[in-house]
Amino acid sequence: MNCLHCIVSGRVQGVFFRASTQDKANGLGLSGWVKNRYDGAVELEACGDAEPLRQLQEWLWQGPQHASVSDVACKPVECDDVESSRLFTISYE
Repeated sequence: MNCLHCIVSGRVQGVFFRASTQDKANGLGLSGWVKNRYDGAVELEACGDAEPLRQLQEWLWQGPQHASVSDVACKPVECDDVESSRLFTISYE
């Protein structure tokens, strides 16, 4: 299993970015989480097979209809046991 940690910047809060990311990731069979950051960005960790992760990363550049993405910075990370649950959730931490 592969995992990516990503920070998405731009107009990505208040435009249903988290819910849309959750829908997209679950549709691709990925596990992980997405949350808003205090600096206005959205942060996520997604785990799964390489091709669905690539598709999610590509989608992050577009996001939902009213988003305006200026940057997507992703890096590979170690997979946590929690991420193997096969659920992609919204975190409110």
